[in-house]
Amino acid sequence: MTRAFAAVDLGATSGRVMIGRVGSDVLELEQVARFSNGPVQREDGLHWDFDTLFEHVLDGLAEAVRREPAIESIGIDAWAVDYGLLRGGKLLAEPFHYRDDRTARGVEKVHASVPFDELHARNGLQFLPFNTLYQYAADARLPDAAMALLIPDLIAFLLTGAQIAERTNASTTGLLDVRTGDWDRDLAERIGIDPGILPPLVDAGTVIGRLSPQVAGRVGAELPVVAVGSHDTASAVVAAPLSTADSAYISCGTWGLVGLELDAPVLTDSARAANFTNELGVDGRIRFLHNVTGLWLLSESVRDWEVEDGAPIDLPDLLAQAASVGDALPLFDANDPSLAAPGGMPERIAAALRTSGHPAPESRPALVRTIVDSIAAAFAAAVATAADLTGRPVDAIQLVGGGSQNELLCQATADRSRLPVLAGPVEATALGNVLVQARSAGCFPQEAALKDLRDLVSRTHRLRRYDPR
Repeated sequence: MTRAFAAVDLGATSGRVMIGRVGSDVLELEQVARFSNGPVQREDGLHWDFDTLFEHVLDGLAEAVRREPAIESIGIDAWAVDYGLLRGGKLLAEPFHYRDDRTARGVEKVHASVPFDELHARNGLQFLPFNTLYQYAADARLPDAAMALLIPDLIAFLLTGAQIAERTNASTTGLLDVRTGDWDRDLAERIGIDPGILPPLVDAGTVIGRLSPQVAGRVGAELPVVAVGSHDTASAVVAAPLSTADSAYISCGTWGLVGLELDAPVLTDSARAANFTNELGVDGRIRFLHNVTGLWLLSESVRDWEVEDGAPIDLPDLLAQAASVGDALPLFDANDPSLAAPGGMPERIAAALRTSGHPAPESRPALVRTIVDSIAAAFAAAVATAADLTGRPVDAIQLVGGGSQNELLCQATADRSRLPVLAGPVEATALGNVLVQARSAGCFPQEAALKDLRDLVSRTHRLRRYDPR
């Protein structure tokens, strides 16, 4: 028997609502809604247009129920670190966007109280200036809040009324003890954060609650909402059919999350110096990874060119032209901080190249090739570093997410890492979301492990292999 589930999958540039169908040899997705998402500039900084985003979610769920009345539950995953502040069950303001530059104040404030080496020993996280604890420290509204909910938990609250924090995403805040998986309330107090705003923690697979009567009336069914790996990378890794025990993974979209799945965190001085992070995965696994700026660099460049041309860009054609560029091209640091903000990306990449002593490519295909090769070089370097830090002999790379469709990027990653790259599935995040719901609903044996979920992915999805040339 095939059973159906709804996945709300929210990324930093777009969101989707999908119907997932699961059976003994069935794992299918049907997209029922897709909508754009991104930063909006307000008087006080960069925000998310959250009201519009939530309306898109409700419309998408209503369409999913219309198409598939047998849907059994809803799961929500989204990007990490951003949050909404509540008082009296109401949002105090639009959630800030993690690229808002106010976070620099928070970094200074936090590190004045707790040095980074101690933070890393407690939370296991790499330094990223937008990690939630830095955002909290810079947020003047925080003292007015009764509760802080990360984006997927905020969506779940608006659907059900339940205030919780799912552990995989909570681990990205910097306020979770990496050893125990519980809130580090002492750390919160030391940096001036009231631990009372931190909601109860739940594991992936927990039923959060049921749709409120008002929401159920709009959606068309009174469904339960199930906690999945609510950090989108955690869900993507669930559906990454790692070919061997020593496979690395890259979850590639706006960001490229590059790492290994481990049983225990790596908290060495070397891991801290290399800026690797230990985030929680589903079933208590550790996602030992490094953030690399991913297809953001390409999508922002294309967006600028479309504005310049006043017409859409044919990206497949542009990538094909880039693949035919024969000259050796210079590389830039994909994680250069000057490339973090939106707008003017081609010019800023050119400036970064000139600063490092290289001329910028003059044609668009050549610049695209430089962008793709620079991302691939950063991916390969992160895989090699992960192997060194863990002593694991990495023998393959599983590249999932939207980047797995980019053949130029997949081949460049294989060439630069000297490792085979297995590409797919494209919709790994939504698949991981659906798989956790399906296991919670009893579609798998009670003792089913991640391997059992990944076996179904392997049986039902074709992967493309890229060998180094």
